[in-house]
Amino acid sequence: MKTNPVKLLLRLGIYCLGLLILSFGIALAVNSNLGVSPVSSLPYVVSQIAGVSLGTCTILVYIGFILLQMVISRKFQPALLLQLVFSTIFGWFVDGAKWVLGDFCLPGYPGQLVMLAASILLIGFSLVLYIDVQLAPMPAEGLAGCLGEKLHKPFSSMKTLVDCSSVLVGAVLSLLFLGKLVGIREGTVLTALLVGKTMGTFRKFLGPRIQKLCF
Repeated sequence: MKTNPVKLLLRLGIYCLGLLILSFGIALAVNSNLGVSPVSSLPYVVSQIAGVSLGTCTILVYIGFILLQMVISRKFQPALLLQLVFSTIFGWFVDGAKWVLGDFCLPGYPGQLVMLAASILLIGFSLVLYIDVQLAPMPAEGLAGCLGEKLHKPFSSMKTLVDCSSVLVGAVLSLLFLGKLVGIREGTVLTALLVGKTMGTFRKFLGPRIQKLCF
């Protein structure tokens, strides 16, 4: 079956839109000061230690995930180039979202919770967009899929392993280099628990429309 270039461009646009929305979800979580999402915890801690932008550290950590996939699978797959390209674009989006939001934060703990809730909704929405167009997984999901193939385990279990490992490594680095936990709080736990459910709710509405539009 020939690839329809119009539909391919449409899929690419929706994918990038998903990454853009995800970047704002992450920026809101950072500004809420209640903890970032599990997969963003390691880049955030590295950015605090190194004094480098979150977007740059996201790209660097994701490159690490790509290299791990190569080590585990013992081969280089062309799809990894797509992961590298999209990781770079996503890093730029993250820095752009942080620039747009600046230091914006709603006052008080209730305000912080509102920002966290908005972050969870944006993350769940964005995941449906960039996953359902079926272009390429982001490195964290790619690593989970690679581990699943190697260990013959379901993707969901390996995704949980990758997320928990990111949080654990981030927590250890934070304690070693900063003397305290940064970016890992109750919001990290709530995001881990609620994003999947939020994504499922959005997918019921968006999934069929994305399929009809793009395939």
